[in-house]
Amino acid sequence: VGILGILKAGAAYVPLDPNYPAMRLAYILEDAGVGVLLTQERLVADLPESQARVVCVDTDPACLPSEPVSAPASQVTGSNLAYLIYTSGSTGQPKGVAIEHRSAVALVQWAKGLFGEEELRGVLASTSMCFDLSVFEMFVPLSAGGSVILAESVLDLSDLPNAEDVTLINTVPSGIAALLRQSGLPDSVRTVNLAGEPLKPQLVQQIEEAGKVERVYDLYGPSEDTTYSTGTLRTGDGPEIIGRPIANTQAYVLDGNLQPVPVGVPGDLYLGGEGLSRGYYQQPELTAEKFIPHPFSDQPGARLYKTGDMARYLADGTIKFLGRQDHQVKVRGYRIELGEIETALGQLPEVKDVVVVVHEASSDDKRIVAYAVPSAGSLSASELRRTLKQRLPDYMVPAHFVTMDALPLTPNGKVDRKALPDPDGVRPELDAAYQAPQGPVEQTLAQIWADVLRVDQVGRHDNFFEVGGDSILSIQIVAKASQAGLRVKPRDIFEYQTIAELAGVVETVGEITTEQGLVTGPLPLAPVQHWFLDHEFVAPSHWNMTWVLEARQAVDPEKLEPVVSALLRQHDALRLRFLHRQHSWQQELIEPDQQVPFSFCDLSPLSGAEAEAAYSQEADRVQASLDLSEGPLVRVALFRFGEDQADRVLLVIHHLAVDGISWRILLDDLQTAYEQLCVGKAIELPPKTTSFKEWAERLVEFAQSATLDEEADYWRTVAGMPWTPLPRDFADGVNTVASARSVATVLEREDTQALLQEIPEVYHTQINDVLLTALVDVLAQWTRQEAVCLNLEGHGREELFEDVDLSRTVGWFTTIFPVVLQRGHPDHPGDLLKSVKEQLRQI
Repeated sequence: VGILGILKAGAAYVPLDPNYPAMRLAYILEDAGVGVLLTQERLVADLPESQARVVCVDTDPACLPSEPVSAPASQVTGSNLAYLIYTSGSTGQPKGVAIEHRSAVALVQWAKGLFGEEELRGVLASTSMCFDLSVFEMFVPLSAGGSVILAESVLDLSDLPNAEDVTLINTVPSGIAALLRQSGLPDSVRTVNLAGEPLKPQLVQQIEEAGKVERVYDLYGPSEDTTYSTGTLRTGDGPEIIGRPIANTQAYVLDGNLQPVPVGVPGDLYLGGEGLSRGYYQQPELTAEKFIPHPFSDQPGARLYKTGDMARYLADGTIKFLGRQDHQVKVRGYRIELGEIETALGQLPEVKDVVVVVHEASSDDKRIVAYAVPSAGSLSASELRRTLKQRLPDYMVPAHFVTMDALPLTPNGKVDRKALPDPDGVRPELDAAYQAPQGPVEQTLAQIWADVLRVDQVGRHDNFFEVGGDSILSIQIVAKASQAGLRVKPRDIFEYQTIAELAGVVETVGEITTEQGLVTGPLPLAPVQHWFLDHEFVAPSHWNMTWVLEARQAVDPEKLEPVVSALLRQHDALRLRFLHRQHSWQQELIEPDQQVPFSFCDLSPLSGAEAEAAYSQEADRVQASLDLSEGPLVRVALFRFGEDQADRVLLVIHHLAVDGISWRILLDDLQTAYEQLCVGKAIELPPKTTSFKEWAERLVEFAQSATLDEEADYWRTVAGMPWTPLPRDFADGVNTVASARSVATVLEREDTQALLQEIPEVYHTQINDVLLTALVDVLAQWTRQEAVCLNLEGHGREELFEDVDLSRTVGWFTTIFPVVLQRGHPDHPGDLLKSVKEQLRQI
């Protein structure tokens, strides 16, 4: 609404990214002469000082005045400036590309002629406004009567509640590739537009196989020509071309004398037509250099834009892209002037000389590499990276830093870029950033890490805990590695925290033999089961864990029921029964019942409110229907609503049979088995790991071992420590679960990044250590005690036995253990963090 109002008033908008460093924001605000800055209250404190009037759209009541029903006709002409998009500049500062209304209208008119109403009915808008693909995403669907479906990233598509409304995706090849690895494409997507990077046939083929996509367009164009200049439909078995010029656009392949080259001969690519921008804002010299008089036009003032790209015409009139002829590059779809990075590095006192290049490890893996000569001493990659993040956007910060005694030169005294060493082979200890995995084992592990950690890629020297890993996620790593034919122990991930280190200790799966048949019979209680049953809760059968899954398409009850049956046969703990005999509890694994604990409830005849009420009532009944002695401990219910609502699958399992990690295993198997039935295959789940029964029996043996006897005195001492009651601010409430209240808060982006990445990297610690340090600090000051007594929970799947693998075992494994942490008198929060970390390590 704000942008449309600005354009209607005859002003131009300048998109800014709140993640940009303050120095970059300040330069753009000053260079563009921004008079009004639209923002949000939470961002104001981070904005640099400027002459602009700051208007917070979320708190300023005057910023969105009511519009009259009959708005006056706009006085805007085609030559009015519409927007300035700032791209990287070789001088060390970004440059503003000035686009007029007529150019944006030309783009919209071309798109409306190419794409139908159905394609534009739901366009995903996931591109930053500072990237010119956003011009297509915003204005084309709105002008065609379609919808703009907002997402922070294309990778968030699978989590959008209205993902099935998306009919067209407009992104870069690396973005769609990551989406395919993560979740695939909704069946509603009919068209995929890809631009900004070379598009490989293999990726086109993957898109064709992933969903119901009917058209994949390869589009090419610089910001200076309003988003798109050429385009073509691509197929997985077709040629790699960027097609022909779009409507109202001309493309020329010329030699150094501005003469057309023959078909098949490489030349410089020039563009002309209605899409050309005014040039670069307040940079007449650069504009004159890049926008030249049109040598083949009689139209007064016509110009051509020298793209800096190399291309050649093919015999059929299409254009093949050949790459850049200068030091401008595209990484992750962003156009980058390497000179801007070199200027930023060259201004640092610790850098004497520098050159920045792009290292292409593979066709779809480009990384920025900086080769630097230190002024004195050595250079720290982490310090350089941290300093550059204050000056440049993240996507412009080099992934590799290589120090050299001197840069190689040609006989003419210029930097010999071809003589620069391969960054993967130079001082790897300096560069903790991305390096491609080497060999099949590293590549397999890296893909597993990327899937579990939900990141685009993982390098061979990336630290598991610095990129967001934790002990729970390590269990998933172990399970997925086992399925891929690699045996990884959970403790291996703690000892060998990078892909390169871990690959050296993995073993081939096959050393652990596990019973794959049905496991039945009595078994001892696990410690946490003892803890639960000894508490004598009022309604122990109702202590369940629940998931509600919303399906992306209708669920077939005749397929879901055998899936539930297969899960009960595969995962023995789901068939547990608990009997109270002779003043103690006992548990037993039974044979699968003939009657599967599955129900189907069709609520589609009811209205929305009636259906929700009926669903709530039936869901409550299902949750309360578990029985520890008679069973079942599992119930699954499928609920069908009307056409405008998704089916829901309710899964209820007693906590005595599952924990958090168990749910990940069960949900994966549920999805796998259902998909197998849907394509006509028999259900075949991954092999079992050590049974819950064997684990419980081995724990009993371990509890009576000499190893544990040596630790008994320590645990008796800790468990006998006096507890200091917490001071009470308000003593009116009764001390019951029913009277408990929760207080929730949200960490801002900077704090989250510090918690997940920066602090673990600096202090070589883990997230839970940081959180515990904060808790100890607060509680010690609050209670005025030097020591804080806590009960900590662990996932419980400990590596006590070499021949036990619990990575895919379902059950309740949680451990609960007392910990005493001393606060002391630290001079700095970092000192307290180190102290807490060491105290935890001693345990």
